[in-house]
Parts: sequence; structure tokens; C-alpha cells
Amino acid sequence: MSAILRLAHLTDVHLSPLPRPRARELASKRLTGFLSWQLHRRKVHLATILEASVAALAAARPDHWVLTGDLVNIALPGEFERARVWLERLAPSGRLTLVPGNHDAYVAGAAEAHWPAWAAWMEGARGPGSFPFVRRVGAVALVGLSSAVPRPWGDAAGALGPEQLGRLEGRLRALAREGLARVILVHHPPVEGWSPARKALLDAAELRALLVREGAELVLSGHDHRLEVGTLEGPVGPIPVVAGPSASLRAGEPERRGGGLLFTIARAETERGFRIAAEAYRIGPDGRSVREPLTLRGPAVAALA
Repeated sequence: MSAILRLAHLTDVHLSPLPRPRARELASKRLTGFLSWQLHRRKVHLATILEASVAALAAARPDHWVLTGDLVNIALPGEFERARVWLERLAPSGRLTLVPGNHDAYVAGAAEAHWPAWAAWMEGARGPGSFPFVRRVGAVALVGLSSAVPRPWGDAAGALGPEQLGRLEGRLRALAREGLARVILVHHPPVEGWSPARKALLDAAELRALLVREGAELVLSGHDHRLEVGTLEGPVGPIPVVAGPSASLRAGEPERRGGGLLFTIARAETERGFRIAAEAYRIGPDGRSVREPLTLRGPAVAALA
């Protein structure tokens, strides 16, 4: 197959260290998030693992990077600025596309106040009402969704909402007419049963029904902090869905080890359409990356050479 795009995927970055919050900034859901960070999460979401994940993917020389949310932890103002600086170091906005996660909208008002700092990497989107956006990268259309909404204490669920879903339907249909490979980016996985109820995409059934009608070539997500590979029903066969592992997570269980993913998207040589191959780069206990080919299912998949 003749490659047209090598796409690197990172998710659930959870940048550290956490800036020191002011007392008034903890008068919200941030208080429990801060305690969770101090007692546990800062010990497992490590800058060294993130650096190794980025280095492994960078060595594969991707054409474009995608991030499916949770750059920050408790949506402190200082976290968004640190994330902006980190994004600038990773790749220019023309080679990196980002969608937000639930930690990026951890408290009410965080999105409206702070997402504008990331607008260059979100095709100009500056708030929840700006989604979905479409970024064309050659023959590939990256379709960015936002499932990031503020939720009550102890709740990490997400939602797209009827307005965003309505706009998505028309855009997927138009992109299909253009003959583009449609890659959907969304933080919360839309596959039933992957996430517990308190962390699930609340309108996943509506998104699945939409994809049955309009289709897509690939869906990328994160959120669950483990590598998950599955499918959704599409109009011409299964649509591959992949949830990446947290890019910064140190974990003993192989399925939860941090890392990133690489997708090769190519024009089919003997028929219309595309072929997609995938591999994971996982960071082992010794800090080295281990390359693992992934098996995708669907009409637009192929094995890596």
C-alpha cells in the first residue's frame, strides 16, 4: 500500500508537575482532584514516561500528531499555559491536532476561559460551541469532537450534545462526498462497555447510530488509561475504534502501560477507499519502548509490513 499519512496518537497526557494552587482555586471539585493528585496520581503519571512515549513516536517520523485530551489535571489556570508551551515544543499547530478531555473541563468555566490558549491546535475552536471542527491533512480529514463537559464530584462522564451531533452528521456526509478518509477524534470512547457508567460517554448510543448512517474510517479516543481495540457498526462494515493508553502512565499491568500509537493511512491500490495499519509503542519497566502491531477489524485495515 502507498502511505499518504503517518499519524501519531497520544492521549491522557496529564502533564506534571502540578502548579501550586491558590486556596480559592480549590473551593470546588478541584479539591478532591488535588488530593488525588498528591496522594496517588503524581506517583504514576510521570514526565519520564511521557518523554519516552513522545520520543518513540517521534523516531517513527510521523507526518501529523493527534492528541485526544486530558493534557491537564484539575484545570488550574497555570496548567493551561504550561500545556501550551509543551504543545509548542511537540509540534507546530499545522502538524498537531488536539481535542479536549474531561480534565480539561474539570470545573465550570474552564473551557471558556482557557481553551482559547489551544485554539491553534484545534483548528481555531475556542470553546465548546466550536465543535466539531475539521482539519484536512492531505486526503485525510481529522474530525475533532468535544465530549468534555463539567461534571459533579466523582463523575468523569462526557457528552457531545444534540447540537454537536447534528453538525457532525452533515460534515461526515460532506467529507465522504469529497472522498476523504474520515478520522474521528473524541476523548471518551463510544464503544459500549469500555467505560464504567460514571466515566462513560452519555450519548454514545446517539453517536453510534449516527455512524451507522454516515460512517467513518477510524475513531480514536482515550480516557480509560488502557489500550483498547474494537469496532463500531458502519454502513459498509465495521469501523475500527482504538482508545490509546495514557501517554504518561507508569503501570505494572501490560494493558495499562503508558505509550502512544502510530497509524499508517494509505490509498487502496486496487479499489476505491483506504487502508489503515496500526502499531502501539508501549513503555516497559526499563523505560524502553516496545513496538506492538495492532490488529484492526474493518474494510479499511491492513497489516503492517
